Amino acid sequence: MRVIEAPSPNRDDRPAGTPIDMLVLHYTGMRTGAEAIARLRDPVAKVSSHYVVKEDGRIFRLVPEDCRAAHAGTSHWRGHEALNARSVGIEIVNPGHEWGYRDFPALQMAAVCELCLDILGRHPIPPRNVVGHSDIAPDRKQDPGELFDWQGLAANGVGLWPADDPLPTPPQDAMNLLGAIGYRTDLPLSVLLTAFQRHWLPGRADGIADEATMARLTAVAAACTR
Repeated sequence: MRVIEAPSPNRDDRPAGTPIDMLVLHYTGMRTGAEAIARLRDPVAKVSSHYVVKEDGRIFRLVPEDCRAAHAGTSHWRGHEALNARSVGIEIVNPGHEWGYRDFPALQMAAVCELCLDILGRHPIPPRNVVGHSDIAPDRKQDPGELFDWQGLAANGVGLWPADDPLPTPPQDAMNLLGAIGYRTDLPLSVLLTAFQRHWLPGRADGIADEATMARLTAVAAACTR
């Protein structure tokens, strides 16, 4: 795997004793990859990620993994907050919902998968902690979005995808199941369900607790608590 060095000044030391146990995937949400990389390297912007993956599969390293990058912002997962301290962040070039959201090319997804596997080989990151920006900040973020191939990544050993959906549990169980997966539970249910669907129900982002959503929610929660 070839990695192109493009150092960003927007980094600092990770807090002592904090494990690297999360992998957070984003889309860039800007018109071009070059524009995104420029912003992630701009000291005025004060944002960064460890890696950027362009649509042609090229991988850029902006921040070494032993440093903290500024990619997650206000964030929460499985009882932890301020997740920059414990995560590796990958920005995946895509215009996003603001500039013409589109499918992620196969070449780009292959590079993302290879990079993720490389990172997972270095850090004890459990599958349930391979998440999207919208999972850890569901009230603020939509990325990498409902077109991202989470299922394909999981089939290749990156992240979690349930094998089968059981019978759905009642909608009133939704908040407890979301909490068991890792979501914060102090936000409106529809916001959390929308984020969940973007990750685990391809193409869905309506926030409705119908039978399909509840069945998948039950399956993912069971997989996260094994």
